[in-house]
Amino acid sequence: MKIITIVGARPQFVKAAMVSRAIINRNRNGNTPIKEDILHTGQHYDNNMNAVFFDKLGIPRPAWILNCGGGSHAEMTAGMLVEIEKVLQENRPDYVLVYGDTNSTLAGALAAAKLHIPVVHVEAGLRSFNRRMPEEINRVLTDHISTRLFCPTYTAVSNLNREGIVEGVYHVGDVMYDAALTFGKIAERSSSILQALHLTTKHFYLCTVHRAENTGDRERLSQIISALVEIARPECPVILPLHPGTKKNMEIWQMDSIITSNKALQLIEPVDYLDMIMLEKNAKTILTDSGGIQKEAYFHRTPCITLRDETEWVETIAAGWNQLAGYRKETILNCLENRLQQTEIDEYGNGSAADKIIQSLLSN
Repeated sequence: MKIITIVGARPQFVKAAMVSRAIINRNRNGNTPIKEDILHTGQHYDNNMNAVFFDKLGIPRPAWILNCGGGSHAEMTAGMLVEIEKVLQENRPDYVLVYGDTNSTLAGALAAAKLHIPVVHVEAGLRSFNRRMPEEINRVLTDHISTRLFCPTYTAVSNLNREGIVEGVYHVGDVMYDAALTFGKIAERSSSILQALHLTTKHFYLCTVHRAENTGDRERLSQIISALVEIARPECPVILPLHPGTKKNMEIWQMDSIITSNKALQLIEPVDYLDMIMLEKNAKTILTDSGGIQKEAYFHRTPCITLRDETEWVETIAAGWNQLAGYRKETILNCLENRLQQTEIDEYGNGSAADKIIQSLLSN
């Protein structure tokens, strides 16, 4: 069996790492080998995704790296389509495997579907029901042209069923939970981020802000930053790894005066994956507009406040580990004061989602 995996951003590499490791382990056991090659579209350029990144994850480095980052959504997706099609025509894999909801996901799925190559979508069925999000468009379209749809939750399965997608749908659990279990242990051994930032476990807040709905709106970003300034204390600082797009708009809108009013709000450069895990595991609370970090917060049993009006991960809300705050300062502060009853979530599996995906692909 020959698989080409298409990814374009660091979170997708982390998800892909678990499936790649499952393939490598299976091949080592003397089974008929599965050949996997990775195509990186270049959608996101990340200085932390160097050779060490792949070595730590234990996965092959990309066989192809495209230069398709930047530009509008249309320009990016169109450029990817052209280049991905060339690779697929030349190599003709048995499956094209895509993850999540980026432009790379949609481009890979479209290119494969038009060449009649079966598309495998990992993290299928998620819905925010907000079509203003580019990610929502990407995930809906990808699901409707996929042959195998591997869902992380039962809610995702139900979402697909409501849209008439019932064949080739599997609940396997979440590969990100696989990653949390695997790399959480590695991070504890290798990361020194807490010492470098002089942080004490459960005595700091962690925040990430990168979605265009927040970073591209001056009022929303200003309210979020003002809330962080209010929250930060010398004995419990706020750590904010600054996304380049967020940093750029903060400079354009001259938000320096808000930030410098409280030195306990610590703006730092983006950190690598293992350092981020350590920050997530040890934070008192996480404030984020990231979908993936909402889940990782639960995996590490850290309360989360989501800086959005909706979430794909509704089970984290129902279980009391996550709260929707939107962007208004007062709401964010109120959420921090809430003490919710928290329960366990049984939908994410037991850390074997990647193995189940491979077994399913081999079964037919």
